[in-house]
Amino acid sequence: VTGVQTCALPILAIFGSVRGRRGAELKVLSAVETKVPGYYDKIRDDVNGRDRGKDDSGTWGTDTMTFQDDELSYALGKQGGTRKKLERASGAIVQYVGHVALFSGIKAERRRAKEYMKFLFDQLEGPVYVDGWEDRDDCTVVDVPSDCIGYITGARRATLGQMEEEWGVLMFFMNKAGEGKGRGGSEKLMICGPQRARRGAELKVMSGVETKSPGTFTRGVREKFTDTKGFDTDRLIFKDDELSYCLGKQGTTRKKLEFAAGAILGYVGHVAFIAGNYAQRKRCREFINWLLAQRRGSVTIGDISRRDDSTEMHIPENCKGWVTGNRGSELRRMEEETKTYMFMALDNRGEER
Repeated sequence: VTGVQTCALPILAIFGSVRGRRGAELKVLSAVETKVPGYYDKIRDDVNGRDRGKDDSGTWGTDTMTFQDDELSYALGKQGGTRKKLERASGAIVQYVGHVALFSGIKAERRRAKEYMKFLFDQLEGPVYVDGWEDRDDCTVVDVPSDCIGYITGARRATLGQMEEEWGVLMFFMNKAGEGKGRGGSEKLMICGPQRARRGAELKVMSGVETKSPGTFTRGVREKFTDTKGFDTDRLIFKDDELSYCLGKQGTTRKKLEFAAGAILGYVGHVAFIAGNYAQRKRCREFINWLLAQRRGSVTIGDISRRDDSTEMHIPENCKGWVTGNRGSELRRMEEETKTYMFMALDNRGEER
């Protein structure tokens, strides 16, 4: 109409996958709700029904849960740490819009997110015990000796929190109501999340317990190499001098081998646990063997043309010292930056590259 100005709300267009779009939308909506409280209520039906069933499984959707003021800060956690933990452990998108928690994902992910939220709030009431945990495919339970619980938990739960953040899992000690702590000399630590993340966190816990109480997880353990194509765990036993060499300063060598191989590599006492699919486990064992062989002199690695995980570079003789650095320091720096494993090796003709 001439002389009348109309004001339409600007539209934000989000492009990407169903999951990516949903994550971005809820992030924006959370920020908008902070500035304009009550906005979500006006568009609730549109938001909650968005993209329902539009994924490969046909079960994509959104569930909600409403919090009180004091509950919201607990569910959010310091700098949003609890929300992020629940999101990574469950696989669902978890976002808070005002006092409403929205869980978006396939049916199994949403169910896990709501269950994990319940586990968190149950801990405020007293001991938590998950009946039927043995039959769940999303949890791992580790028996932790009573005298190691404080060491694994850390001051104000700091150590457990670091492991949760590193691996994207939810962790808590389980106790049945009415039962004293430390029954049987140990307590059950429950780890919730995807298989790979659970295994990483479990090995971290085992390593810590083994440091505090040697032999808990390694007494009588033998080496084990499997030919399972899918996810499995191999074991390799180190000699005393090999362990410190394969660990490196502040664990840098272990992390380097882990990243480069794509496997999970955890040291529990003198035992190396190698978890991953067959190719990852095999690669990790090879890398460890190459590393140990370097202590005895030059390593020969022949034709690598059939490998899909290797690149060889021939370095001019007058550049080798500059590229490797003092005692290999420059190679170590590049390895850390690029998450690779690098070393000078001889080919079948005895030429170094």
